[in-house]
Amino acid sequence: MAIKDLRQYLELLKSNNCLKKVGVSVNPVLEIPEILRRVMYRKGPAVLFENIEGHPGWKVAGNLFCSIEMLKKAYGVERLEEIGERLIKPVLEPPSTTMTGKLKALGDVIGFGKFTPKKVRKGPVLERVLDNPSLLDVPAFKSWPLDGGRYLTYPLVFTWDPERKITNIGVYRVMILDEKRGVIHWQIHKRGRMAFDKTREMGQKMKVAIAIGGDPGLLLTGASPIPYPMDKLLFAGFVRGEGIEVIDIDGMLLPAHAEAILTGYVDTGELHEEGPFGDHFGYYDKPEEKYPVFHLEKVFMRKDPIYFGSVVGLPPLEDAVIGKAIERIFLPLVKMIFPEIVEINLPEYGMFQGLAIASIKKRFPGHARKVMMGLWGTGQFSLTKGIVVVDHDVNPHSLNDVIFAVSANVDPQRDVAIIPNTHADVLDPSTRYAGLGSKLGIDATRKWKEETGKEWPKLVEPDPETVKLVDKKWRDLGL
Repeated sequence: MAIKDLRQYLELLKSNNCLKKVGVSVNPVLEIPEILRRVMYRKGPAVLFENIEGHPGWKVAGNLFCSIEMLKKAYGVERLEEIGERLIKPVLEPPSTTMTGKLKALGDVIGFGKFTPKKVRKGPVLERVLDNPSLLDVPAFKSWPLDGGRYLTYPLVFTWDPERKITNIGVYRVMILDEKRGVIHWQIHKRGRMAFDKTREMGQKMKVAIAIGGDPGLLLTGASPIPYPMDKLLFAGFVRGEGIEVIDIDGMLLPAHAEAILTGYVDTGELHEEGPFGDHFGYYDKPEEKYPVFHLEKVFMRKDPIYFGSVVGLPPLEDAVIGKAIERIFLPLVKMIFPEIVEINLPEYGMFQGLAIASIKKRFPGHARKVMMGLWGTGQFSLTKGIVVVDHDVNPHSLNDVIFAVSANVDPQRDVAIIPNTHADVLDPSTRYAGLGSKLGIDATRKWKEETGKEWPKLVEPDPETVKLVDKKWRDLGL
């Protein structure tokens, strides 16, 4: 059975000695974020704060993504890659010509039904309904001294494509302006912004809901770069291994087991300044463009809600674990699109969009550049600033091995590609204009004769007979 909500996940963390409960009075403005950063930097456990200053009735959970091992247990898998494999299994198997094989294939397709959302009439999130709520009542964090205000830092923002009704769930930070308004940081490349732009073109207001808390599968889904037009409620089922229970609130299908749901709207003609916000690049980012404003109308919540907020800053913090989990889950999909790829590493200090290292089974001259261009044209990889490509026998997770490959195989003039004036992460502080920068590609594969005009003899394995002889003498050598 999949974990239903945040509380069951906290019990799992507790049973694995990965949860620390704190009864000391703490403040969500600067204090809780500072505590969480210290815990994260020393690879500590998840934390449940039970005494929140100024917010009676609320608890606060942090560092829920404390380790990859805990996520494997939460999702019931031995390898996170199994989640991605669930998605692509039916299309990877060769078609069968026998009746038995066809029935099996049909069963696999029908089996997808267990991952679809399950509509229910009631859910714990309906225990309380507030008709005159305030965003200020939520124990949202102010993470850094110069931040523009308090932020919802791990909100699950629900939106719907106005044409196809596809559900998107995104973790977009929300700066609280006052009791009823918050600014949603919808970057231009995100699915939420796509729905916003479509709705604006239609001249309509946009229904928006923000869920706080949820089961670990739903939480990870919010941060995952799911290719459009896949419905994120469906993807949450693949991550969980079971469809998520949803309820209908004002025509919106929302998670029945969330801690709280904030409903309202965005007027597509209204934008507001957002920030500054201390980000993982080590700077306060202050984008040049303005962002949409969320207007709060109702709040649905449990009687004793738990707020989940994350914090960002210099790596590696909790987002390092989230990024690594996404790397593993999406590897099977990446390898389906690029079968030459053997392994990928998104280093935690590269902040997952700064640098990617891919190993490939090289089949022809220029193969590394083909992979670079392909990745830059695919989903979230389009925002990756630098890509290094190495041979299949180089471990991209060993930075020393990668450095050796770069040092031994790269002629900078020949093997380094710089692509100017292309789209970039709008949060990247190094670019001259927000969202517009350049790309760096490094072909660190061993070069073929066609690529260099000459052929270097490669270092081979030691003589097998000599190896056997030394093996026999090794103990006697005393070395």
